Amino acid sequence: MSILDRSIVVSFEVNGKPVELITAPNRTLVEVLREDLGLTGVKQGCDDSNCGVCTVIMDGKAVKSCCVLIGQAEGTKITTIEGLEGENGLHPIQQAFIDHFAIQCGYCTPGMILSAKALLDENPNATEEDIREALHGNICRCTGYKKIVEAIEAARDEINAQA
Repeated sequence: MSILDRSIVVSFEVNGKPVELITAPNRTLVEVLREDLGLTGVKQGCDDSNCGVCTVIMDGKAVKSCCVLIGQAEGTKITTIEGLEGENGLHPIQQAFIDHFAIQCGYCTPGMILSAKALLDENPNATEEDIREALHGNICRCTGYKKIVEAIEAARDEINAQA
């Protein structure tokens, strides 16, 4: 029996809720989030960390969940796009993407929004250059990123005004 034939128990938090599951150690976080937990806002794209559509926030950092083996999630706190909406509705970044027409086909949008959230949580005064750098690993094939950057700048300003 190979190690890949064995199961592991993994405990972590997703969108504020504890999760414990038994799974194969060679599965990726994106597979578990989508297939086992039904969080299909996490998209599956290239499976080699190039496109960023699978981006989630893990312990405050934007990570590409296609390259995280499920065992690496042990003890972490994960936020997916489904976990951003608060008691008062959409997160300011989500609303800004709508208001600034930053969504086209929508496939890359969850990863873009989560990358932006991780950036603004770490750097609330992020410049346009900071935003573009934070989005470096997120590919959008529909736009030139102008509307996306404008939406994140607007969200930054809204979040700072609320603080």
